[in-house]
Parts: sequence; structure tokens; C-alpha cells
Amino acid sequence: MPDHRTLGRALNLFDTDPLIGAGLPFWLPDGAAVRQALENYIRAAEHRAGYRHVYSPVLGKRELFEISGHWRHYRDDMFPPMDLGGEEVVLRPSLCPHHALLFRSRAHSYRELPLRIAELGGMYRSELSGVLGGLTRVRGIQLNDAHIFCTHEQAATEVAAALALIGNAYAALDIRPARYRLSLPRRGGKYVAAPRMWERSIALLTGVLEDSGLSYDAVEGEAAFYGPKIDIQVRDSAGRESTLSTVQVDFHQPEQFDLHYTGADGAAHRPVMVHRSIIGSVERAVAHLIECHGGRFPAWLAPTQLVVLPVSQDQLAVAARFERRCRDRGLRVVVSPPDRGSLGARIRDHRLVPYQAIIGAEEAAAGEVALRLRDGRRLARRSAAEALGRIGALLAVHSAELWDVG
Repeated sequence: MPDHRTLGRALNLFDTDPLIGAGLPFWLPDGAAVRQALENYIRAAEHRAGYRHVYSPVLGKRELFEISGHWRHYRDDMFPPMDLGGEEVVLRPSLCPHHALLFRSRAHSYRELPLRIAELGGMYRSELSGVLGGLTRVRGIQLNDAHIFCTHEQAATEVAAALALIGNAYAALDIRPARYRLSLPRRGGKYVAAPRMWERSIALLTGVLEDSGLSYDAVEGEAAFYGPKIDIQVRDSAGRESTLSTVQVDFHQPEQFDLHYTGADGAAHRPVMVHRSIIGSVERAVAHLIECHGGRFPAWLAPTQLVVLPVSQDQLAVAARFERRCRDRGLRVVVSPPDRGSLGARIRDHRLVPYQAIIGAEEAAAGEVALRLRDGRRLARRSAAEALGRIGALLAVHSAELWDVG
């Protein structure tokens, strides 16, 4: 498995500059295309699952994080406050306090629950320079985060649904988890002191894991300060394990922010807050994808999905028209003209591209293309319309397959 730091730069996906700073990578055009495709997939999957998307500021008053508990339990990993007109403002280390305030800003009835709020939002961690590296340990994080506000009776169903979303995403991304981890508190650690709350949360997550038939390891010392988690673990090229996705149950922050909804009995009731992230941070997700695929991303995620290869200068005009048809269908496409080298050399130069459409004299005259797939398969000539239709259908369903057998 290659190191994403080396390969990501070689593939022109991302880079860093000392004038920007350590742990703050920037995305080059090809990397931005991968990131955008990933974000679009996540937003669409969440929309289908009934999530409502929001935007919230990356700043908040220190008081906000004192209420949430982050200032007490997490301040060593936060950037220092900024003094703005006598108020202390902090770059947020997490999105959940903002989402709690979003929920609190409006009255809610039990009929609205579960209320699923999602955001691809920025957060910041004051990581030490010695642990920073590539995309896996950064100071500015784009997190695929969501918070579900639900009744106690709905919580287990919502946790199971979140695990199913994660499983679907892993299938589309063609990645496999190293293991599922039930992350528990460690005796004597810095956690919210509420034994009954911890018992309820752990029992709920354990029940969902067992009902789902997922094997897991219970590990002490890996819980969030406010509750236990289900963490989906992956391994990098050096065999190091990290968390990619997570589901958490939180009884603490609804209490801290005095969240409530009106129940069927007309009384105020406290919701449960389920935290979940399908792919965790976009940075860590892309780092893992680079390593596990070696740059051979699933076709729907690839920075360039199709390359058009005219055999000679005589087919350049036809190739340009085919490129336009591809762009009109939303494909990420380039033309590799004959002055870039022989056909064989151009094919090798684009070996990571999922689809290669070769247009020679016969193809140009017939309105056809000869397709080569990244896995080495050569397909029979077919009309440009048929080729685009079948490729488009596979991309639309985020298939891990390059071609169907139909």
C-alpha cells in the first residue's frame, strides 16, 4: 500500500507550502475534483436518508464551549481564544455545540422527530507540529458531521440507520474497515461524571452492534468525553490504525444546552443527540482512498473519468465534439492529442483513468468509439451515444465496477 503523502503529491492531488503553514494542505484541481465528488455523494446520500443540511460559523464564544464541556475536557487541542472587542472567540474544535444551538433556536414537537441535521463544515485542532502529516493529521478539518435529535425510543433505530449509511458508503468507495470498535471510557479518565448516563449509552450502542450482527472490539479509553462511540477503524500504508467513521450517543449536551421538545402529553421532554459521521474528515477519507486504491479511484470518484484519444490529427475535431458531449453529461474528461506522443504512450500516460475512448478514422466516420478500460479490457466498437449512456449509468449509481455485463 503506497504512502498517500508521496502518491498524492505525485498525482497532483494536494500539496503544502511553508507560507501557509504545517497541517494546512491545499487541494490542487485534481484533488479538488475528488473531494467535490466525495462531498456530492455524501450530501446526496444524506438527503435520501432524510437529513436537512445547514451551515454554521467556524467561530464561537468561549462560553459556548464552556457550556458544551469542550473547554474543560478538550482545551489542550483547541486554538487559543481571540479577543474581539472584549469578547473571547474560539475556532471551533467540533460542530456539535453549534448544532445544539440550531435545534434550540426553534420550538419542536415530537411529531418532527427524529430531526436529522447535517453539515460538511470546518473545524480546527491545535495539533503539535510533530504529529502532522499529509492529509491524515491536519489543523484545518472539513468534517462530514451530522446530529440526530430524537426520542429515547428512536435512538437505537437511528444508530442502526447510521451504520447502514456507513456500510453503503464503504461499498461505493470500495474500501473495507479494519474493525468495528466500541469505544468506552477508562477508569480515572477525564469524562463527564454521570455514571447512569454512561450505562444507558453503552447499553444502547452494544445492543445495536449485536442486533446488526457486527463483530466488534470493546476498547477502554477511546470514548468521547461526553459518551461512548462506535468507531469504524481503517489502517494506513504503515499499518497504523485510525478512525474513519463514527456514531455516538449523547445524553450530555442536550442537558447542558437545555434542549427539549414538546411530547404527545404536552410536556417538555429532553431529546437524545446522536452524533454520526459517514466518512469522518474529508482529508482523512481521501488519504485512505489514495492509499487503498493507489490512485485507481472508483470511476465515479476519479479526477479524470474519461480520456479521449484521437489516433491522428484528422480525428481532433471529432474528439473535441465527443469531449463536449461528455462534459454536457457531467463527466470529467480530457483529450490527449496526437502531438503528445504515440497512441501507446498516451494510453500508458493515462493508465489510471477508468475509461479511454479511442477514435480512429473508422470510428470517426461511423460516429463510434473504441473503449479501453483501466483493468485492461478492450471493448468492441460502439456508438458514442451507447458508450456514454452505459458509462453514465454506472457512474450515477456509484458502482465500483467499470462495466456492466449487459
